[in-house]
Amino acid sequence: MAANKFKAKKNDKSSTRGGGGLFGLLAKLKIAGNLETGLPVKHLPKVAFALLLGVFYVWNSHYAEKANRNIDKLETEVEDLRADVTTLEADYMYSSKQSEVAKNVKKLGLEESKEPPYKIVVDKSEY
Repeated sequence: MAANKFKAKKNDKSSTRGGGGLFGLLAKLKIAGNLETGLPVKHLPKVAFALLLGVFYVWNSHYAEKANRNIDKLETEVEDLRADVTTLEADYMYSSKQSEVAKNVKKLGLEESKEPPYKIVVDKSEY
């Protein structure tokens, strides 16, 4: 049987104190030693301010995403309404042509005049 050639190196960071990850970072910064004596209250306002900024940042990004989704939805709705208005205007222009009006009023018994209109002139001196 072949010998196991995979062995952990002795200077591997994960196997020694101060390895990778959050706890390794804490060990390098030696924060754990400072927290053993108690919580340093003098840094609490700065930490609270940083947390408040973080919460505001997350809220702001969520608000911006929601606004963008709403804008996209309204833009598609406006495009649909614009297409509807264009269609309705074209239908109205077609139905208001003289030939179409003549066809529609023929059903009512009215017919188009064949004689051109004439102008009535009234002399002002008669009144």
